[in-house]
Amino acid sequence: MDKTTTTEPFASIRVQDLQEDDRPREKAMRHGVKALSDAELFAIVLGGGLPGMSVLDMSRDILHRCDNSLVSLSRARIDEMKRKFKGVGDAKAVLVAAVFELGRRWRDEMADVESRKRLRVTSSDDAYRFIRGRVELLPYEEFWVLMLSRANVITGACCVSQGGAAATVVDAKLLFRHAIDALASGIILVHNHPSGNLAPSHEDDVLTQRLAEAGKLLDIRILDHLIVTSDGYYSYNDERRL
Repeated sequence: MDKTTTTEPFASIRVQDLQEDDRPREKAMRHGVKALSDAELFAIVLGGGLPGMSVLDMSRDILHRCDNSLVSLSRARIDEMKRKFKGVGDAKAVLVAAVFELGRRWRDEMADVESRKRLRVTSSDDAYRFIRGRVELLPYEEFWVLMLSRANVITGACCVSQGGAAATVVDAKLLFRHAIDALASGIILVHNHPSGNLAPSHEDDVLTQRLAEAGKLLDIRILDHLIVTSDGYYSYNDERRL
C-alpha cells in the first residue's frame, strides 16, 4: 500500500525531536509567530515529519512543489494533497485544509466588518475590497452581483452561479430577479478567474454587453464588472468599456 495515502501509521520525527534552534514552536514562543518563515509555520501545522526527513524538510519540500506559493497550496484539495505530498495522509491533509479554510473565513469576516463601516461605493476599488475575500482564492469560478441604491450604497450581494475552473454559466433572469427583489438602482457584476489571468475573455465581453442591454430595459444600470484574481482585479468601468 502506498504510504502517501494512509493515515500516517509510521513513526514520525516530531518537532520536539529537532535541535532547539530548529524548533518552530519554541521560536514562535520566544519571538512571536511573525518571526517564523512560511516553512516553519507550515511545519507547526504538519506536526511531524517522516523517517529520515524532519518536519521542516518535509514542509520545505511541499512548499517547493507548490512553487513556494501559499496560494497554490491553499487551492489543493484533500485528495490531491494525499496523492502529491509524501507523508500526508488523511489527518494532515484535513488539518491543512482546515487551517486555510479558517484563514478564508477570517478574511471574509474582516471584509464584512469593513463593509459595514463603508458600504458606499465610490470607485472600483471599493467594490473590490468588499468582494475580494469571497472569491479571490476559489479554485472554481463564481459569479456574483452586488446590488446598490441610488446613493451607490451596497444593499445586498449574492452568488448567482458556480462553475468549473475555466467558466461559469450565468442566468440573466435569475441575476436580475435578485436585483429587482432588492429594488436596486444599479448593480456591479463580479466573477473570478482561478487561472490568475486578469484579462477578460471574449465570453466575458459578450456576457457583459448582453447584461448591460438587459439592464437598460429594466432601468437597472450595470455600474461595473470586476474580474478578480489573487493578484488584483480588472474593471470594465475603469477601462471605459461600460
